[in-house]
Amino acid sequence: MKVAILAGGLGTRLAEETDTKPKPMVAIGGRPILWHIMMHYYHYGFQDFVIGLGYKAEVIKKYMVDYCSLNSNLTVNLNNGKVIQHGAAAPDWTVDLIDTGIYTNTGGRIKRLAPYVGNQTFMLTWGDGVSDVNLNALLEFHRSHGKLA
Repeated sequence: MKVAILAGGLGTRLAEETDTKPKPMVAIGGRPILWHIMMHYYHYGFQDFVIGLGYKAEVIKKYMVDYCSLNSNLTVNLNNGKVIQHGAAAPDWTVDLIDTGIYTNTGGRIKRLAPYVGNQTFMLTWGDGVSDVNLNALLEFHRSHGKLA
């Protein structure tokens, strides 16, 4: 099941932090808020993410692209550019990074993520949605009511 994360807002209430990065990239305990959210979902067995980007999208893209190399030991052959990673303990995630527009509102972001989520049940949270909610119990609660959302 996909987990959609809305990570495109301007983050104006944390202006001192979000001048250079989007709010989901503000660090808590040395890791971005986004990482904490994704690890929480991963703990419950979710590993397929689609992230709706907007403001400072390049910061999140760079973090995801560089994640493995920044969290492992490396051997770099400068002659041919080959990089070998050693001891990487990266989570088994698939992450779609989708530009949804800088000024797009919540509904518009969700609509732009629809092709990546498909016609299936999915989880949705905001890029600052850190919690300790039992996600399996939450999903079961929603399913037990037989509603669309």
